[in-house]
Amino acid sequence: MVDLDRIKKAVTELLTAIGEDPNRSELKATPEKFAGAYQEFFKGVGVDPLKVLEDSFPAEQNNVVILKDIELVSICEHHLLPFTGVAHVAYLPKDRVVGLGRIPKLVEVLAARPQLQENLTAQIAEAIQQGLDAEGVLVVIEARHHCVASRGARQPEANTVTVKALGKYSQAIDRQEIMALISK
Repeated sequence: MVDLDRIKKAVTELLTAIGEDPNRSELKATPEKFAGAYQEFFKGVGVDPLKVLEDSFPAEQNNVVILKDIELVSICEHHLLPFTGVAHVAYLPKDRVVGLGRIPKLVEVLAARPQLQENLTAQIAEAIQQGLDAEGVLVVIEARHHCVASRGARQPEANTVTVKALGKYSQAIDRQEIMALISK
């Protein structure tokens, strides 16, 4: 549960620490707005991602399921700055599938917590593997990190790509076709 009052106090202290006057008219509402934003950014903290996949049903066929361009927003746990991008998710059902809307919901739940992109990619793949007992899972995330864009390296156009493959897709030959379909 997000403690809005503590966040407001922390933001007021932060403004003071950088030499600003938190009572200045333009900053007066900032602690409250910031707290509301953080409540939304971190709504996935403490949520069990496997619950999103509970409403599965028998797979009538054993065909790969691919969802491309699932938009995501997460917060880098190192700098508490956003990273935004898309996730591409493929899984090969064994016995169970979920409605197509469940995969973006899973991505949303896992992204809505302090994250590293590498860990987010693995968490999505592992949740699908565990929740659906899939024969294979492949997750690719392409994202732009605001910490890279606005500080340090200052590379606003740089994209980071992370990949996690499990089960059948751990083998390069099996992964190759799925990667080709994702890149179209």
